[in-house]
Amino acid sequence: MRTRRHTHPPEETGIDLAPMLDFVLNLLIFFIITNTFVSEAGIHINRPSASTAVKQERANVLVAIAPNGEVWSDGQRVDIRALRAHLQKRRQENPNAAVIVQADRDARAGLVVEAMDQARLAGFKNVAIAATPQTSP
Repeated sequence: MRTRRHTHPPEETGIDLAPMLDFVLNLLIFFIITNTFVSEAGIHINRPSASTAVKQERANVLVAIAPNGEVWSDGQRVDIRALRAHLQKRRQENPNAAVIVQADRDARAGLVVEAMDQARLAGFKNVAIAATPQTSP
């Protein structure tokens, strides 16, 4: 007499990739959203160093002043006479932001003061000058 064996097909084993894909998509969304909050002034500035410099974490409006007297904000060159109007538009977008003036160490002090004055006239209460933290010897 012959016996029949019923064999079941082997179960497929594998790794469920759905949780990993969810995690990767969440990271992607996080980086896209946080990247939109990072704003650049538009040019590279050789900032002076200061031992009392502290990093500010909140959203800021950046104004860069090059050694040749060019003023940049939001990646575009801005005339110093039009800086106040430009900053007023930015203040409407974010009224609690601070203005950070990133002046090159070789920029004219008078232009830096004028840019800070224009920021205050635009309605910003918190205006600061950017500096690189000084390393201890």
